[in-house]
Amino acid sequence: MALKPLGDRVIVKADEAEAQTASGLYLASESKEKPQTGTVIAVGEGKIDKDGNKFPVPVKVGDKVIYSKYGGTEVSYDGEDVLILRADDIYAICE
Repeated sequence: MALKPLGDRVIVKADEAEAQTASGLYLASESKEKPQTGTVIAVGEGKIDKDGNKFPVPVKVGDKVIYSKYGGTEVSYDGEDVLILRADDIYAICE
């Protein structure tokens, strides 16, 4: 992918929404829960404070992350849907 995030932004490929409940019921596409997990596919250089100090983004390409349900901006680029988030919208790295 040719997108390069700026500053403390991260580009995430969201996981697919679940099509079936835990009890086995199939969900209509409109009622699927928006996923909050995904894989990092690009990382910005980091945030710069007012004194010029750079703080690197705490995730790297390939990390599986949990992010804010309503954070970020969904975009479509080269036929692929991705989410651009600020590093602050990422809650955890799944190990």
